[in-house]
Amino acid sequence: MEHTVSGSDDRSVRGLIRFYLLDHQTPIGKAIDIALLGLNLLFVGIFVVETYPVGATGRSVLWQLEIGIAFVFAVEYLLRLYGARDRIAEFSNGYTMVDLLSILPTVSVVLLPVSGGIVNIGFLRAIRIVRVLRFYRFTADAEFFFGTVSDNTLRAMKLFLTILVLLFTSAGLFYSVERGSNPGIATFGDAFYYTVVTLSTVGFGDIVPATAAGRWVTVTAILAAIVLIPRQASKILREWTSRERVNVTCPDCGLAYHDPDASHCKACGHVIYQEADSRE
Repeated sequence: MEHTVSGSDDRSVRGLIRFYLLDHQTPIGKAIDIALLGLNLLFVGIFVVETYPVGATGRSVLWQLEIGIAFVFAVEYLLRLYGARDRIAEFSNGYTMVDLLSILPTVSVVLLPVSGGIVNIGFLRAIRIVRVLRFYRFTADAEFFFGTVSDNTLRAMKLFLTILVLLFTSAGLFYSVERGSNPGIATFGDAFYYTVVTLSTVGFGDIVPATAAGRWVTVTAILAAIVLIPRQASKILREWTSRERVNVTCPDCGLAYHDPDASHCKACGHVIYQEADSRE
């Protein structure tokens, strides 16, 4: 990632915006990173707290906070599009699409001329869960405001984040479709407990889906866990098992990384030259 502003385009306002939204090293870039991370945590926390009885005053304060944070994220979204070299590519980027989806429910409630509790419409409530996916933007590369991490550490962070996102998203969706129909689901904590117990295959049976939508959410969460978690874990395992190998490329078949004492390519048998100490 570039951390220097170069070229006439990069010295323009548009170039500066692009630079600081991607930068992790300068004080301004670090401040933006920390601020966005803090707001994202608060944004997700608001959704969780709203599922508990907080009173009319507390709910009003949470709603005002949500509107304010959504406005900041909307500005960030527009600035990313404005500063991007290829705006179409930026718009279709997965991280950018998640940014848009995370603020759409709140913006819809503010802008749509509909009275009553539009926030409680199941579709909008379900969409609000995707705001947790914004955390993936912070693992787009190995550079963070606190420094650069190794590839293996980054993979471990993504695995941990995948588990948290899967649990949180599944719990949020399950809460959205089961609330009011399932006596065992009164708060987000109840839904999170059910999700952890279900995906860990413990299955106490004290909470079960009461609706067809709840059963489909459960099935989808289990299938997602089966596919996503082993995939992320396998990347870490491959990295660990290849630590002792030497980055030598076979000139015949192109296979890279061989055992330290290998004299022939294990794929095609071609002779490869490596210096190895027989005393080791």
